[in-house]
Amino acid sequence: MAKLYFRYGAMGCGKTMQLLQVAFNYEERGHKVCVIKPLRDTKNGTKLLTRIGPERETDFCFSEADDLFSRISAGFADVSCVLVDEAQFLTAKQVDQLMMVTVRLDIPVMAYGLRLNFRREDGGFEGATRLLQQAHEIEEIKTICECGRKATYNARFLNGVLVADGPDVLIDDGLTEIEYRAICPKCYEKYLERSK
Repeated sequence: MAKLYFRYGAMGCGKTMQLLQVAFNYEERGHKVCVIKPLRDTKNGTKLLTRIGPERETDFCFSEADDLFSRISAGFADVSCVLVDEAQFLTAKQVDQLMMVTVRLDIPVMAYGLRLNFRREDGGFEGATRLLQQAHEIEEIKTICECGRKATYNARFLNGVLVADGPDVLIDDGLTEIEYRAICPKCYEKYLERSK
């Protein structure tokens, strides 16, 4: 039976790199894959780009209104695997549609994304919350904080100062330096105290 997998981790842990490695492994053995990402993820256009270099064009980008089961069953029913980048931006309904891809089409789906938003909330990302509820298998991809501890938080810094409130998606306006860092709870509290 095909499964829905959720592989999550803090920013910079190598989620996209792992997705590309899985795609490579399937294709090296002669299998087709379908690689997708949400339109809401505007960085790099329709490409998946890793911090260390490897990149790949997606098979399609989807909006929040798209029915992923219909799109995959209509154009990609012959693939061996569906790979989803930035899965936190899925809607709950789309996660359910991906579950139907595993059940009705018997195609495994591997979704890679963030579990927590920068406010340290599951509920900030509808897709991540639904994946935590629905996925057959959930796996954490680990990374380290600047201090060397395990990083579990995605911290947002504006002009070098940690901010713990605001919209989930913040587009660079060219005036404010926006930076995200994967940090541990101890460093998060340290930066939060400094920001007050």
